[in-house]
Amino acid sequence: MKTIKALIMCIQFFTSIPVPYEVPMDREHMERAIRVFPILGILQGIIYIFITFALLEWTPLSTVAVAFFLWLSWIIVTGGLHLDGWMDVSDGYFSFRNPEKRLEIMKDSRIGAFGVLSVLVLLSARFLFIYETISRMSLWTYPLILLIPFFGKIMMGVLLIKVKSAKADGLGAMFQQAASKGTLWGYPVYLIVLLGMILFIWPESFWGLVSFIIGSSLFILIARKKIIRWFGGITGDVLGAAVEGGETLLWLILWLLPYVGMA
Repeated sequence: MKTIKALIMCIQFFTSIPVPYEVPMDREHMERAIRVFPILGILQGIIYIFITFALLEWTPLSTVAVAFFLWLSWIIVTGGLHLDGWMDVSDGYFSFRNPEKRLEIMKDSRIGAFGVLSVLVLLSARFLFIYETISRMSLWTYPLILLIPFFGKIMMGVLLIKVKSAKADGLGAMFQQAASKGTLWGYPVYLIVLLGMILFIWPESFWGLVSFIIGSSLFILIARKKIIRWFGGITGDVLGAAVEGGETLLWLILWLLPYVGMA
């Protein structure tokens, strides 16, 4: 029951899906919420592939229209939460100041020019990747789309635990303080079970799975070092920006697969 409550907490915090149930904001539930980040990613992925399949198979919409609605659903489901972090972090990073000054800039509720430009580039690039992926859609593409938010939440959980906090307050610090040494132990199990099922049903997805694992691992390693160097540690905004960057990287990989002969 506590695990279900933790999943509800994740949905309430990280999506725009209304769940009229109050979950206690205590250490135990927050720690369990981190444990089920990947499950939240799977639920999001199911929503995205259902939307894609329904629009492609049951409507006369063009490829560009289907791509647009999938692109839009990605924003709506998350409520733009991580995009807000992406813009704040962009404003801080492109100030080219020291980590303390960057954190101060990120606290400003106003969005600067760099935040606007960076989110335009991010969303434009993602739309390109989604559109061309949809235009070459096959059955094994669906599980790879599902895996993008799944890996995104794994990256979020790992960075949350493995990178020190830049400040003592905020949502990121609250979750980090609730974590324990065994919080991430379930992640490899989720990974092995889900990837094993996908590979059994869609063996054609092998190179996509391998590419996602390599891409996600490299992203975590690089982001971990850069976050400490640029911001002095993790914050809620930095974590949100990392999710957006990581998921867009996976869309890039999915888009590139046919060009490098892996699809």
